[in-house]
Amino acid sequence: MIILGIDPGTSVMGYGLVKEVKTQVELICMGVVKLDHLNDHPLKLKHIFEKTVILIDQYKPDCLSIEAPFYGKNIQVMLKLGRAQGVAIAAALSRNLPIFEYSPRKIKQSITGNGNAGKEQVAAMLKTLLKFKESPEFLDATDGLAVAVCHSFQKMISTGGKKSYSGWEAFAKD
Repeated sequence: MIILGIDPGTSVMGYGLVKEVKTQVELICMGVVKLDHLNDHPLKLKHIFEKTVILIDQYKPDCLSIEAPFYGKNIQVMLKLGRAQGVAIAAALSRNLPIFEYSPRKIKQSITGNGNAGKEQVAAMLKTLLKFKESPEFLDATDGLAVAVCHSFQKMISTGGKKSYSGWEAFAKD
């Protein structure tokens, strides 16, 4: 199964794609869509929609997992994030993909064990989990990747996440 994770944003949208292979999660790619050069909000939304469709058409994911907007100090920011999330969801729906939404706290908890973890902590844990060395230009890329990995982990938990081992050494190694 291939999972597309998106961290919606109106300045930078982060995304990550992972592939589940048996009980492991492997990195396909991650990146960002820069939107800060556009000063028209509807144009940013159009760009988010188009880029999401391109990612779906290129990588053929089985589902979209997306971060839910959260309320910080500014309600206008939350409204704009909600619109960005909505057009990414619309892009997935236009390709008949199932959509799964996770709160920022749930994503951080799933990746690091701490729902209050910082972006740097999440990125560091993903580097360890997925065995990559490069540091993305923006932490939004690892945030998008975290959403995809979170969905994979949540699926394992909901299906029992049953793993089998050939012995104690294999269990300890895992």
